[in-house]
Amino acid sequence: MKKIAVFLTLIVSVQFLKAQDGDRRVVTTGVPFLLIAADARSAGMGDMGVATSADAFSQQYNPAKYAFSLKKQGFSVSYTPYLASIANDIKLAQLTYYNRINEQSAFAGSFRYFGLGDIQLTDSNGNPTTNVNPNEFAVDGSYSLKLSDQFSMAVAGRYIRSNLQINDGTNDASAASSFAVDVAAYYQSEEIAYNDFNGRWRAGINLQNMGPKINYNKDNLDENANFLPANLRLGAGFDFILDEYNKVCVTGEVTKLMVPTPPAKIQDYDVDEDGDIDGTDEAAVDQMNSDAILDYRKTGWVSGMFNSFGDAPDGFSEELKEVTWALGAEYWYQDSFALRTGYFHESEQKGARKFFTLGAGFKYNIVKVDVSYLFSASKVRNPLENTLRFSLTFNFGDDYDEL
Repeated sequence: MKKIAVFLTLIVSVQFLKAQDGDRRVVTTGVPFLLIAADARSAGMGDMGVATSADAFSQQYNPAKYAFSLKKQGFSVSYTPYLASIANDIKLAQLTYYNRINEQSAFAGSFRYFGLGDIQLTDSNGNPTTNVNPNEFAVDGSYSLKLSDQFSMAVAGRYIRSNLQINDGTNDASAASSFAVDVAAYYQSEEIAYNDFNGRWRAGINLQNMGPKINYNKDNLDENANFLPANLRLGAGFDFILDEYNKVCVTGEVTKLMVPTPPAKIQDYDVDEDGDIDGTDEAAVDQMNSDAILDYRKTGWVSGMFNSFGDAPDGFSEELKEVTWALGAEYWYQDSFALRTGYFHESEQKGARKFFTLGAGFKYNIVKVDVSYLFSASKVRNPLENTLRFSLTFNFGDDYDEL
């Protein structure tokens, strides 16, 4: 793909226009690639993972799960084509490694890369000049610790670098960077005997991507910076252990961006109360809207996180619309073959992402292969619609028992 219209300053301005379009106030952030499900297992269950069983990709959803890993070590790689219907070189890739040090603790690290492909730049006459390759990446590490046989917590640190600005000869096109932390917890019960089957409860919570805004203008002003996609993930699930060969896992998850809601757009009205809405009134209203956006952009990242739970212009009903939810199920046969399905829902006023997912997995010895597919259920086209996602995992080392 040689021509892609990706210019950061344009994206930012368009985001604010969309966020204030009518009753649609979409909460937007910088580096949104951090929220894309990178692995096929989670993608096959509606992009969830905070309360599913531990796997090599737990770093993205809930690193506290690593303390419950059944293998000592694991290494995984995933590849996701993005906007595959219009480009063949936009992609998301991730590498992850974890090590369960002992019965109580584990550490993990990952590298995530989002490439926007080659862009052919031209001069004012349309003649090719040079190629650029905008990209973003994140490097992170985590440590998890069991506080009891059923409960663990984890912290993670993340360095983020975003190189999206295109040098036109008049601007500073150096990459922007920031850092973030996660705080997570995970609960997994012992196997419980019921009348016709055994079962296990699971629950998880993760406060993700909490950190300073990312600034492309190098002026250290909040009004020229973008919020990181800080979010709260909360989920619960149950494993139906039918017999030694068959297991069905069902999970539900909700997510809330901890980013302030853009201000409501003020409609033209008779500001000077002279009985007529004229150009003077319209200019005054335009200034009010500009001031409201400037005040919004000056909001600090810490206060923004706290305010995000009660700042929606339409009150609590709008706050609820900012919560996305997902349901997913996974069937395992002999812990060797898996089938998955899921559904993800987002309010029409907050982005309108709605989709169904299917997935499958196959495990042989130390190798596990996962694949997923997404079907959009919204009028808004999903960038991952009709896209296959692949993950490859290698688990090795000593085995740990599951209570």
